[in-house]
Amino acid sequence: MSNSNPSQPGRPRSLKSHQAILQATLDLLAEVGYDRMSIEAIALRAGVGKPTIYRRYTSKAELVADAIESRRDEYEIPDTGSFWGDIECLIASAAQITFNPLGRQTAALMLSSAMSNPEFAQIYWQKYLQPRRQAFAIVFERAKVRQEVSADFDSNLGFDVISGLMMYALVFPETTESWESYIRRTLHLLVEGAKT
Repeated sequence: MSNSNPSQPGRPRSLKSHQAILQATLDLLAEVGYDRMSIEAIALRAGVGKPTIYRRYTSKAELVADAIESRRDEYEIPDTGSFWGDIECLIASAAQITFNPLGRQTAALMLSSAMSNPEFAQIYWQKYLQPRRQAFAIVFERAKVRQEVSADFDSNLGFDVISGLMMYALVFPETTESWESYIRRTLHLLVEGAKT
């Protein structure tokens, strides 16, 4: 029996290398855009080999989606015991994550990448937006059980409206009303309208 030590494909991945890859991706995305950046350029900027990246990601789209999301906080589903209490938590969290210089830059990178590349848009939707949409639906399902919201209210529509208003506010900031207040008013109209 040989005592030679074979290579171990299951070596722990370097956190430092992973962070360097994500940062290099974000830097190049901001500098040259999605279409002009390459895995080779990312690897060179991060100081790693291309195989190091391909061990983690199957495509550039998947890497870019992960890099963008690495700048966001973990998404939590609130449970205050009331619909409007939960909504207040969601609104405050969304505003804190999005309406600051880093949040605005992250949203801009996501939008520009999604508009130029359908593969990225699909991966981002599946990995990040859809789980948030489902979390939002949980808040509405609990509210329906407590009879705070109409049983036929479409939570997906609610999520899409809020997301759309958030993107709109990033481009055209409201001067007379905060985004949080704007969202509250919109949700009141949607929820109360669904009851009639």
